[in-house]
Amino acid sequence: MSLALKAFRGAYPLVQKRFGGTGLMVHRDTNDNNLAVKFAFTPENLKRIEAIKGIYPEGHKSAALIPVLDLAQRQHGWLPISAMHEVAKVCGVPRMRVYEVATFYTMFNRQPVGKHFLQVCATTPCMLRGAESITACIEKKLGIHAGETTADGLFTLAEVECLGACVNAPMVQINDDYYEDLTAADMNEIIDELKAGKRPIPGPK
Repeated sequence: MSLALKAFRGAYPLVQKRFGGTGLMVHRDTNDNNLAVKFAFTPENLKRIEAIKGIYPEGHKSAALIPVLDLAQRQHGWLPISAMHEVAKVCGVPRMRVYEVATFYTMFNRQPVGKHFLQVCATTPCMLRGAESITACIEKKLGIHAGETTADGLFTLAEVECLGACVNAPMVQINDDYYEDLTAADMNEIIDELKAGKRPIPGPK
C-alpha cells in the first residue's frame, strides 16, 4: 500500500467525524434533499439578490455567488440541491459552478442542521486550550456526537477547522455568534440558555 493511500485511510475517520462522512463531498438523493423538493426565493430575498448583484460590474455578476448562496441557506436553514439550482439560475452561472463553491466552503451546509448549530474549533490553539473538554461537555449534555443532530432538531454539533479566534481559545461558533475563552461550565450555561429560548451574550467569557 502506498504512503499516500495509507495517509488517506488514516485521515478518513477524522473527516468522517468532523463533517459527517461523505455527505459534504457528493450528492445522493434523500427524502429531504432531491430535485422534487421545491425551493424558491421569497420576494424580499429576490430584491436583496438584485441589490447584491448591483454591487458587481457588468460581466462579473457571477461574483455574487457566495452571498446569494448564503442568502439561500439563511432562508432554508441549509442548502438542498434544489436551492443550489435556484442560485445558479438567479446568478446566471452553470450548476456545476454552484456545486464547486458549495462543496468547497464548509460554511455551506448540504445536510439539515438544527436550530442551533454548534461548531467547536478543533485546531491546534483551541485543542491546546481544552477544546476536547468542550466537545465532551456538549456530547454529554445533548446526547449526540460530532456530525449528529438532537432528536428535537434543536442542536447540531460539528468539529471544525480554525475559526480565526485563536487568541480567545477555546471557542465555539453557534450560528453567527462566537463564544470564546470557554470552560465546560460556560458551555453548560450556554446550552441551558439556548434550551430556554434565550440568546446567550456572545464574546469572551
